[in-house]
Formats: sequence, structure tokens, C-alpha cells
Amino acid sequence: MKKYIFLLLSGLIFSVAQSQDITDAMRYAQDNLSGTARFRAMGGAFGALGGDLSSINVNPAGSAIFSNNQITLTLSNFSTKNNSNYFGTNTSACDNSFDMNQTGGVFVFKNRNPNSDWKKLSFSINYENTNNFDNSVFSAGTNPTNSVDGYFLSHANFGNGGAPVPQEFVTLQKGESISDLYAFLGSNLPNMQYPNLSGFAAQQAMMGYQGYIINAVDDTNNNSLYVSNVTPGVNYYQKNSIYSNGYNGKLSFNIATSYQDKLYLGINLNSHFTDFYRSTSFYESNTNPLTTDYTVRQISFDNNLYTYGTGFSFQIGAIAKVTNEVRLGLAFESPTWYHLSDEFSQNLVAVSKNISGELPADVVNPNIINYYAPYELQTPGKLTGSFAYVFGKVGLISIDYTLKDYGNTKFQPENDSYFRGLNNEMSNTLATTSEVRIGGEYKIKALSLRGGYRFEQSPYKNSKTVGDLNGFSGGLGYNFGVFKLDFAYAYSERSSQQAFFNQGLTDSAKINTINNNVSMTMLFEL
Repeated sequence: MKKYIFLLLSGLIFSVAQSQDITDAMRYAQDNLSGTARFRAMGGAFGALGGDLSSINVNPAGSAIFSNNQITLTLSNFSTKNNSNYFGTNTSACDNSFDMNQTGGVFVFKNRNPNSDWKKLSFSINYENTNNFDNSVFSAGTNPTNSVDGYFLSHANFGNGGAPVPQEFVTLQKGESISDLYAFLGSNLPNMQYPNLSGFAAQQAMMGYQGYIINAVDDTNNNSLYVSNVTPGVNYYQKNSIYSNGYNGKLSFNIATSYQDKLYLGINLNSHFTDFYRSTSFYESNTNPLTTDYTVRQISFDNNLYTYGTGFSFQIGAIAKVTNEVRLGLAFESPTWYHLSDEFSQNLVAVSKNISGELPADVVNPNIINYYAPYELQTPGKLTGSFAYVFGKVGLISIDYTLKDYGNTKFQPENDSYFRGLNNEMSNTLATTSEVRIGGEYKIKALSLRGGYRFEQSPYKNSKTVGDLNGFSGGLGYNFGVFKLDFAYAYSERSSQQAFFNQGLTDSAKINTINNNVSMTMLFEL
């Protein structure tokens, strides 16, 4: 019963989550190329074109370009391959999924008054999965110097505002279980006596201590530093598996109008939904020389994160038909304000050995889910300028240029010391980026041939952390009259460096991510 009482308290008393990092923010700050097959085939370069339901996600004025009511439905296959290199060892992992990633409709009301300059009013509603989180990454190799003991030592020695976690918080009292202590640390820290002691850091220190991975230098000193019990030496074999799934969805409510069929104005109100699950499994072993003292030879450490929530943003935009051929577009998308919640669980298994033999495994499984208090995340807004040239009814070429300042990403409440430090780190680490999208279309009677290119700069000032993105796309469509069928293929590639942990053991695996997506859109004119 005590375990369940502590579980309830941990859900109600946690002030803020203390386990977020920059990668969590970037998960929601970055958008993948999504939408209808025509939109994807042309690289998403629709800011000055409109006339496609996904175009309103670039420029809300685009719905006023429609001449007739339309309904669309898009099905997609997402294929991701991650090639990893960790200290010279190459591994790979693949993930494949199917999804109905877009559906929506637009309704056009033409002004029948010939003397009015306002020619039409359009309303549309569109849903898209702006991000598909289904992904698998596997990395393995031999680390020549560093063990995962550094992760537990960093929390134990510095988790109390830069000072060691008191031993009373890592040691089981008489009759107390690991579940009891783990829940107590999560639900009662920080407090008035220990205002700088992170509950999350205390939990990590406790797990390392109870798994015999770390130990106190002086068992009689409550403020003693901690040292490693991992077998000393070199060459630690490590492997890390990351599996994630979920989505980031966006539901847009749009209204747009046309002035003299030369100026188009529009606005979106967007509702965002996110559901993300990630499971990581880390393993380490070593064959370093043994002594009469028991030291740790093998470690398995699993962490599970579930994040869910909602958000809001708005967009405004305009498209000007300068001549019959030339069109210009300008659009602004506000920051997205997310309201998020995290659930987090973990377990640890460590095996110790000496020259005489091996001890039974030390299992530290709290069997507790940490329910963190909801928090806010503000992702950056962006500004898009667009140019398009239309060759009558034969074809077109379109270019979009977008600016986005990732340094404006913020966790809230900002008066929280952890979030304040993280926000400062993001401001110093993240960059203002530009994105270029180029698309073209050529029509042969009822058949349309399409192609596109996309380039996006790294959101990090150090582009080795996450590299630039390059993408190519192509597709075709056929007009059957009131029914159209479009197909698209999109390829993108980006490199990054991913550390297994955000502190203590920060050696990175080099990841090359390749995305191959195939989409089909069915379009009905009403």
C-alpha cells in the first residue's frame, strides 16, 4: 500500500520535470516535409502558389486560390534507416510504418456581386501529421576510456546544487524497499531543507548506489563524495538501442479571401497534438583484470519516456499576383505553445565479480512511474517569403525561403532554476537557420510531372551536433475530372551525433539518417 501512496504523491507533488534536454525541445521545434503527394513531390514549395490543402500550412492565403470545393485524403509509407558509427564500429537499424498522414477539405464561396472587389471567401480544415516519430537506432562499440559509471557519479556528486547527494537519500532504511525510497525521492525533493537537491538526480544516485555501481568514499560522512565500483581499466563494450513511436499532429482551421483576384489574404488557427514514446536500453561489459575486491563487470540500464500534450499556434499570410505569370508570397507562423506532460520509468541490473567468482545480479527495479507536473514548451516561429512563375496551363516553378530562430525555444516556467539554465543553454547553442524549398510541375494534358528539392540548415551553431538536411522528391498526378490521383516519392538525409546520456557518459555515436517516403493522395472536387 505504501508504494501506491508514494506513486500518487509523485504525480501530485513534482513541481517540474528535471530530465528534459535540448533534444526533447528539438523534437517538437522541427517539422518534417509532410502533406499531400503533390505538396511533397514539389518539395513543399507552395508559399506563393496555394491551391493545395497542404499549402495552407506554408501560407494561409493559399486556400483563396481554389476555384472549387475539394476534399483530399493522403496515405503514406515512412521508411527510416539509421547508420551508426560508435568508436569505429558500424551498425544500422530500420523502421517502416504506414499512416494516413493528411486529410481535409476546402469550401469556396464566390461573391455573386459583380461590383465587389472581394471576389471569394474560402474556409478550410486540414489535419496533418507534421512529424512521424516511429524510429529505431542501434549503436554498439568499444569505448576505450569511459564507462556508464560516469552518469551515476555525475548525478551523485553534483545533483545537490553542485554538491554530493546526501547518503541518507541513497541508503535503504530498515524495512524500506527500493520502490519506497525511489518514490520518496521523487515526491519530496527539492524541499525546504534541500532546496538545491534535484529529485531526479537523487533517484539516479540511489539507483547507482543500490546497484553497487558507485559507492561513498566515507560511509560515515553524509556529504561524502562517491566513487566508481566498475572494474577499472580500459575498453568498455557498450551498446545502446533506442526505439520510439508516436506522432505530432496539426489541425488547421483556415479562412481566406481574394481581392480583385490579385491579392489573397488568409489566417490559420492551429491546434497541435503530440504523443511520443521512447524506450532506451543500454548495456555495458568489460574484461578488465579482476582482484579480490568485487567490482562491476556488466550493466543493463533501461529508461522509458512517454510524453503527451497539446499546443496552439496561428499563421497569417498573403499572396500577390503581380502579373499573370509572377506571384509573390509572404507568411508568418507564430511560435507553438505546447502544454506537455511526461511519464518516466527505469530499471537497472548490475553484475559484480572478483577472482573467486560472480555474485548474483543486483537488480534495481523501482517498478514506479514518475508522473511529472505539466510544463510548457515554446517552439520558435518562422517567416517565409515565396516566389512562383506560372507558365500558363503548362507548368510552373516555385521557390520558398524560410527563416527560423531556434534560439528562441523556451521551456516554462522560466523561473524554475533548471529550465532557466536549459533555456540559456539553448539560446547559446541553437542558431537562426534558413530553409530553401524549390518545386516544379509540368503538365501533359491530364498528366502532371513534378519534382522538388529541399535544403535546411542545422538548428545548432555547431553543425556537427546535427548536420544540414538535403532532400529530393518527385512524383506524378493524373486528373480524371472530378477525381485526381497523385503519387510522390521523397528522400532526405541528415547526419547527427547522439550521446547515450546527457551527462556523465557523453561520448557520441555518429548517426546518418536516411528517410524514404512514398505517398498517395486521392482528391475529390465537389
